[in-house]
Order: sequence, then C-alpha cells, then structure tokens
Amino acid sequence: MKISINRLKHFIHLDQSPEQIAAMLTGSGLEVEGIEIFESIKGGLEGVVIGEVLTCERHPNADKLSVTTVDIGDQIVPIVCGAPNVAKGQKVVVAKEGCTLYPISGEPFEIKKAKIRGEVSQGMICAEDEIGIGESHAGIMVLDTDLANGTPASEYFEVVRDHVLEIGLTPNRADAASHLGVARDLKALLKREICIPGVEEFKSDNNSRVIPVTVENAADCPRYAGLTISNVKIGPSPEWLQNYLKALDLEPINNVVDITNFILHDLGQPLHAFDADKISGGKIIVKKLPKETSFVTLDEKERKLSGEELMICDENGGLCIAGIFGGKGSGVSDATTSIFLESAYFSPDVIRKGSQFHGLKTDASFRFERGTDPNMPVYALKRAAMLIKEIAGGQISSDIIDVYPNPVQDREIEVSFANIKRLIGKELPKDLIKEILENLEIKCLVETATHLKVSVKPYRVDVERDADVIEEILRIYGFDNVELSENLKSDYLAEHPIRDFNKIQYRLSELLSSLGYYEIITNSLTKPVYAEKSGYLDPEQNVEIYNKLSEDLGVMRQSLLFSGLEVMAYNINRRQKDLKLFEFGTVYSKTGDGYQEGKRLALFLTGDTGAESWRQVSKGVSFPDLFAVVELILEKLGIDNPEVEIVHSAPFDYALKLSIGTKILGQIGLLQEEITKLGEVKQEVLYAELDWELLMKKAKGLKKYGEISKFPEVRRDLSLVIDKSVSFDQIKKVAIKAGGKLLQRIGAFDVYQGDKIEAGKKAYALSFYLQDIEQTLTDKVIDKTMSRLIQSFENEVGAFIRK
Repeated sequence: MKISINRLKHFIHLDQSPEQIAAMLTGSGLEVEGIEIFESIKGGLEGVVIGEVLTCERHPNADKLSVTTVDIGDQIVPIVCGAPNVAKGQKVVVAKEGCTLYPISGEPFEIKKAKIRGEVSQGMICAEDEIGIGESHAGIMVLDTDLANGTPASEYFEVVRDHVLEIGLTPNRADAASHLGVARDLKALLKREICIPGVEEFKSDNNSRVIPVTVENAADCPRYAGLTISNVKIGPSPEWLQNYLKALDLEPINNVVDITNFILHDLGQPLHAFDADKISGGKIIVKKLPKETSFVTLDEKERKLSGEELMICDENGGLCIAGIFGGKGSGVSDATTSIFLESAYFSPDVIRKGSQFHGLKTDASFRFERGTDPNMPVYALKRAAMLIKEIAGGQISSDIIDVYPNPVQDREIEVSFANIKRLIGKELPKDLIKEILENLEIKCLVETATHLKVSVKPYRVDVERDADVIEEILRIYGFDNVELSENLKSDYLAEHPIRDFNKIQYRLSELLSSLGYYEIITNSLTKPVYAEKSGYLDPEQNVEIYNKLSEDLGVMRQSLLFSGLEVMAYNINRRQKDLKLFEFGTVYSKTGDGYQEGKRLALFLTGDTGAESWRQVSKGVSFPDLFAVVELILEKLGIDNPEVEIVHSAPFDYALKLSIGTKILGQIGLLQEEITKLGEVKQEVLYAELDWELLMKKAKGLKKYGEISKFPEVRRDLSLVIDKSVSFDQIKKVAIKAGGKLLQRIGAFDVYQGDKIEAGKKAYALSFYLQDIEQTLTDKVIDKTMSRLIQSFENEVGAFIRK
C-alpha cells in the first residue's frame, strides 16, 4: 500500500522527515518497507534553470547552428544551439553543465562541456521533449516570465516532488488502508489533531433524477448509499489530481473515475460510478444472480457467476460485481453525461468469496474483504459529489439514498488495569492509558479502581476484546519503551521447533554425498611443523600434548586443512587424482585464558570434474565448482546473502571471505602452492573451511519446500557496463533491495572484458526472474520493477545500461 507524504500533510501537521515518519509508523505496527521519491517531471528538472539569451550569432562553421551567450544567473555561458527559433532577448530553459535530462523518448543523458565545430558550448537550451514536459521538438521553449535569470525551472513549471511510503499492511489493519487511517495513527503517536475535510456545504441541487435502491439481503449489504449527478462533463483530471494518483502508481483515467480512486485512497471508502443512462428501469437492485449467469466485466472478459457473489443490478441484470469489479456495459465513458454514484458497506465474507472465485484482486476488494467503516459511506459520497461538481461540473440531482436498516453499533469492551500490566509487562499510569485510547478514538466510558470500559468504533475491525485494546495501548506507547526485567517470565511460551544439529549434519552429509563428495574423518592430533611453516597459523596457539607418542602427533590441529591434505596426498599417490572430500571436525587453539575449541566444515576439491569419456572431455575443477556447493549449503540452511569480500592472503592464492555481520563465516579459494607442498600434494587444490557453530547459530533449519506457485514466473534480461572494481555480489545486493519480494533470483549468464568497451570497464549480462505468488504479474508491474532496478544500478554502482 502506497501513502503520499504530501497528502498526509492535508490531514495532520507533519514537520518530521519522511524517514522519521517511516520509523514511527513501523514502530507502531504499520511497517514501512520502503520510501520512493515521486516527481511530476522525471528528474525534477534538477540543474535546469531560467536563462536569458544575451547574444545570438550564426555559427562560423555550420549553417544550421547558432552561437549564443546566455545569462543563467550566477554566470554567463556560451551555448551552441541548433534550434531555428533561438534569438537575442529570449527567456529560455537552460540545462546547466553536469545536469541529467530525461527526455520524453530515448535514454537520459548528461549535459557536458563540449566543442561543437570548434565553438565551446557549456549547457543546452531546451525544447519541450528534451526536458520531458511535452512532445514538441520544433524549437526551443520561449518563456513569457519575469522570473530572475538562474531561477530553477522547477519553480516555473511547478514540479511536484513527493515522498511515497510503501507500507506492508497486515490483514488485521484494514482501518489503515488509507491516508486518513495512517493519519489517525500519527495523531496518536504525535498527539496532534487531524483535519478531515468538511462537507457542510453539501446539498442537492434538485430531485430531477431519483434512482431508487432495493437491497434484497441486508446481511450481505448492511448499508448502501447513492445519489445522481446530471450534466457532468467527462474529461481529463486537473494536474493536482493526476499527480496524486501517479504518486500512488495509479493511471489517471478521467475526472469522475479519478475522483472515486482519490476518495478510496484518501478515506478508505471504495466508490463506484455508473452511467445513469445505462441503468435499465431507472432503479438499482442489490442481490445475487443465479449460478452460471454470464457477466462481462470492465476488462471485457465474460465470466460465469458462482451464484454466491453479490451483484449490483438493474431490471435487465447485472451492472457490477459488488465491491470487486464493474461491468463493461455500465461504466463511465467519454459520452457519459449523468452518473449514479455508489458508496456502500458490504459484508467482508461475501466480497472475499467472490474475489477468490473470480481471481479478481482490486483496490476496492482489498478493502471490502478486510472490513471497511460502515459509518463512512455517506460522508465519502458527499465529499466525492462536491469534488465532481467542482471538477466535472453538473448538478446533484437527487437527495442521498441511504439504505441502512440495522446500523452497526460501537463495541463496548471492559479492560482491567491488572491485565494491562500483565500483558505489557510494565505498569503504565492510568492517565497515559486513557490519553492513548482517546487519541486512537477509543472512547473511555467508565473507569473504576480496577477496570476501564471503552467504546470502539466499528472501523477498527481488529479490536474485539481486551487483549486487542491492550495491544493498541502498547503499540502507541512503544515496544522499545518496555524495559526487560531481570527475571524474565511469561504466562505462555510459544512452541519453537527444536533444531536437531545432528540431523542437520546428517542431511548435509547426504547432500554432499549426492554431489560426489566423500566424507573423511581425520585425526585431531597433527604435526607442529604445519603451524610453524604455514605462514598463517600461529605456533604460539598450538595446544601441545604432554605425553605425546611422537613429534608428528605432538599438537592438536588449529585447522582441518592439513589433515585433509594428508588424505589427498595418500589417494593421489595411489593414482586417485580426482577428489571431492568433506569433513566435519573440531579445531583447537590456546588463548590467554586457557583453551578453546570449535567445530568446522571443510571441503576439498582437486583434479578433474569427472572421468574422461566419449560423452565429455576431461575438464579441471575451478573455483565456481566449489563455490556453487557452498552456496547450496547456505541455501539449505536458510542463510541468505552473507557479506562477500575478495582476499589474497595465506593459505589462499585467491579466495572469497564470507561474513555475517562482524563474524567470519568462512573462506573459499585456491590454496597457495607452498601450502599444498607442505601437505605433500603436488596439484592445485580448492579448499573451503566454514565455521559450523556460526552456521548452526544463523541457520533457520533445513529448508522446507512448498507447493509450486500457480502464477507464472517472468524473466527479464539487462546488460550492465560497470567498473571492474564492482563485484557481482554488490550488484546482487542492489538488485535484492530494489527488486523487493517480486525478485525471486538473479543470474549472470555472460561477462565480457575487452576492447569492445571502455578501458577499466566490464559488462555483465544478467537475468532477473520475477514472480508474485498471489497473482499474475502485469506488464505495468514488471516494467515498474525493472525501471526501479535500472535506476538503482545507475545510482548505486554507476552502471550504464546497454540497450
């Protein structure tokens, strides 16, 4: 769910930064998953200013170019311009050197100082299409303005800049599925009043077109309200409304439909506008239609009804699947002159069943199936009608029809102060408790020495019992403000699955065996010479044996490396040169305070990947072969995206160091020749040693597999040109952050370095796999995700995207 900070400020005074607002909301249970910046003109015209052409002369070396000097406020710059209409004295739009332009078509480009046919040019005088505000490229823009030279063009064009919060709304918080709902939480957090637009000026102009409403099942539709507006003029919405919708990633359609979407996201109340002339018989009937009845929805698909969904009908049949999707034959079009505006409260159960049956997930069904406010329909109807009159004209040609036979009552809940203390784990002052509840619009009715009776409005569908009220108090008071006592206790301990480390080790042994690895078990006693000559182990940390049997078995091993190399040497000497080995073992060291031991997992790889045969040529093992196995182990244990660093230090010729936070998980790489010779191995060895105890601490248990999603996966490819210093791991982290939950995985299928690209650069060909487990991805969502990825790559790793 997207929330505009600009729009929030219409409901409540905010002087905090977007990041501070996001932190407050997350702490109160409305988790902000990200903050996006919306600009009504892409790039916000940053670096683009108003300038004045002081001189304009023909270019000495080009007939179609002009050499100008332009006053841009802080300096006068020479600019070579190819527009035929440039002239002295004009007020123009100038892109300064160093700024980036986002044209209507084509790729963004940076303005650089250049020599054009021998003349210096330090900027660009712009046409409409070049700054992304129009299609015209006939000539430069000539402005009629008194603004001072150097004034940012964003002021002249009134560029709207907004911060948009992406909130991961939990199913119980239907009340927060709007700007008003989020403002209510901020009211309690900041202790500030909210301002709800008034509708006191609402009145009907006449009763020339009354459309009566009949509700056949009040249980499925407890409240249905509507009115008619005649002589409306359908057209584009004003710029402020279009920018509001675009900030929320909605496409403007026309003024009437845009207003219904505005009200939905503003107040959380879905509305629907019918073309009044298409309502047969001039009446609305809310009922269910027989099973297998055909109905064509707005997306022009014919659907067979289940017989259980609620329908908005006229005398001839269905007009709309109530609370879910409109019908093709009754929607607002350019030819519409009169509308019937619907605002209702539907049973969440019937909407949920209908939405599931037809596989339709809309903004309206999202709210209705979670529970909307039964007290909102009439207010929202008045607000929308006033906006339609203001923007689309017309007259309100009926009084509000409000079918509401059984009004939903506020819930009364009794809470004990003792229970509040018990569940929160801290005694809060009674005045503070009452203040928090009042700020949450939970009215305190009766207070005794031990209890508090409160009244909860029906829009809070999740507050039904005393524990819910206490949760409300706690989330506003702040989880972080509850100190941990010295003696932790709980009335209830949740069951957590016991992680059987022996079972996990056994399963990983099976996995490695299936990949062709053999398990080895080696002696914990080893030669002191390994630590003395290795160059990376400290001989001072050797744990010596008092009654040693021989000098060769005089100390405890500090690493699994050399005992594994001894096994490899034994096998290689017997002509078994292609080896894949692993060992779970303990290592020992001496510290200032005594001794310590730790468990490790070691992997060894040498020789060829497989035996030579008529089907395949013999091929030596390489670093990716071992790294892929380590990645598989981490995936099995549910350890995601450890930090990766390239290292060149003993015992490795080259290696990757894996870390989780400040702790080293392990290293993978090619062993130095000096190290392998020390173990009497005369061929290249790839080696990995992982901290098994840290693995077990961070593991989420063996990965469990679920049902394959019924919604298809989509692949998109990108080619990135980046500096050689940028690693694939950096790219992967940027992609995971920008791609969000839709990005399932990323792969590199080609890497290029050569004379075809700039020196010091390399090119990655990457594949991105996108999938939504709840619905089929649309082109719009895919394109938006890929645009976000491209922008992140450009901004965070300086990538150039090859087309």
